[in-house]
Amino acid sequence: MISLKENLGKVTIVDFWASWCGPCRVENPNVVAIYNEFHSKGLNIVGVSLDKDAAKWKEAIAKDKLTWIHVSHLKFWEEPIAAQYGVQSIPATFILDASGNIVARDLRGEELKAKIKELLSK
Repeated sequence: MISLKENLGKVTIVDFWASWCGPCRVENPNVVAIYNEFHSKGLNIVGVSLDKDAAKWKEAIAKDKLTWIHVSHLKFWEEPIAAQYGVQSIPATFILDASGNIVARDLRGEELKAKIKELLSK
């Protein structure tokens, strides 16, 4: 069991993705770079996968060098965490503050980096 509350940083990205999602995999190097730059300043990431094949999911985590916490029920679009967040498509990102409040969503690339930088400088 992993608790989101226990894994909140000053800023936390909840990243919904899957090994089979092309746009997710394209965005992963950017997310890795942001994590590497800002983790020591208080950024955490929790990856939530909509995979259904554990081997492919774990292989993608290793190949893309996703070193943060990952969770999945391996239920594809029936992923309960995705349902809780109302995720209809992936990649989907939710940026949470230290209290767990959603402060931004679905940012990518430079927009994501700029928002993380802004939030961590507060």
